Amino acid sequence: MFSLKDTFITEQIKHLGVYDDGLDIFESQYCLEDGISYNSYAIMDEKVAILDTVDSRATEEWLKNVEETLNGRQPDYLVVLHLEPDHSANIKKLVEKYPTMKIVGNAKTFSMLPQFFDIENLEDKKVLVKEGDTLELGKHVLTFVMAPMVHWPEVMVAYEKTEKILFSADAFGRFGNPTEKLPWDSKGRRYFINIVGKYGVQVQMLLKKAAALEINKICSLHGPVLTENLDHYIKLYDTWSKYEAEDDDIFIAVASIHGNTFNAVEEFEEILKSEGKENVEIFDLTRNDISEGVALAFKHKKIILAASSYDGGVFLPMEDFLHHLVAKNFQNRKIGLIQNGSWGPIAAKKMQEILEKQKNIEYYNTVVTIKSTLNDESRTQLKELAKEVLC
Repeated sequence: MFSLKDTFITEQIKHLGVYDDGLDIFESQYCLEDGISYNSYAIMDEKVAILDTVDSRATEEWLKNVEETLNGRQPDYLVVLHLEPDHSANIKKLVEKYPTMKIVGNAKTFSMLPQFFDIENLEDKKVLVKEGDTLELGKHVLTFVMAPMVHWPEVMVAYEKTEKILFSADAFGRFGNPTEKLPWDSKGRRYFINIVGKYGVQVQMLLKKAAALEINKICSLHGPVLTENLDHYIKLYDTWSKYEAEDDDIFIAVASIHGNTFNAVEEFEEILKSEGKENVEIFDLTRNDISEGVALAFKHKKIILAASSYDGGVFLPMEDFLHHLVAKNFQNRKIGLIQNGSWGPIAAKKMQEILEKQKNIEYYNTVVTIKSTLNDESRTQLKELAKEVLC
């Protein structure tokens, strides 16, 4: 755990956040290889505004950052962009430390805040804002833009028009150490798809609002401050929130019990490569983090689902994976099916049943059926499916 206070934003806008390298699972479900940051900011002007707090794991380091940054000044406002506990855990502590400070939020913020904290004299501390309202701090002025369900109902973002900075709440965040040049696209994709992915329509609404703003920097609540090539990140968010593929590559998600289904997938990959299709990605659902697989399914255009039949259904790692896709509003893809079953192959039917209510899901005509191990018939089916996929 270390402070991000030395991260430069501008002369008057300061980073108060903390990087947590000790957290191994985020939101009790997403495995972390290299931690996550809890970002918080201060605008030091005629009036002082702190934007969001941090997770309770980082309380001590964050309060130290706040005190050192304020250098004896009293904050006038705490702006609450997002109430999720990894950003709001220290609201009450900050209020108690600075009792004259006002809390800035929207109607939904204040309806939900008492569910987390009992704040004395809350009514007297409220500064209620709505779409388009401003908060003048001196040279700096914050304009509030409502972003409900990106990804909680109370979420809003704030645009500082003097230095053209968007404080984007959870949008444009990523996992990992923000001080290292980690691959933003892959970590940002995994973050977006798994946490915000269900709410594509709401993200599209926010992007349309953001298109009217001149933005020089994006300050998210997780990950690095984005200062360059902002069009790249915005374009990715546009693609992801429209549930469009980033490429024309082939993604194969496989759940194999004894290895025979996995062997078939590897043979299928060789068939594709022999026909000149090099960009094929195999993902083993039995050994890899499911959230990585979910993100990759949203990345690629053509999806192959390969699974063993199991107890009259589909092998559970695949079943779990498909339910995760459904939960994140998976759509607009063409899917090929490979099933294995020694006496009653039924996996293909069960996979389709799980996805039956998803929008714009098409299937290739050939369903590959393996009975225990590949034979001449199932190899012919693999070749037929490859022809369809390559068309």
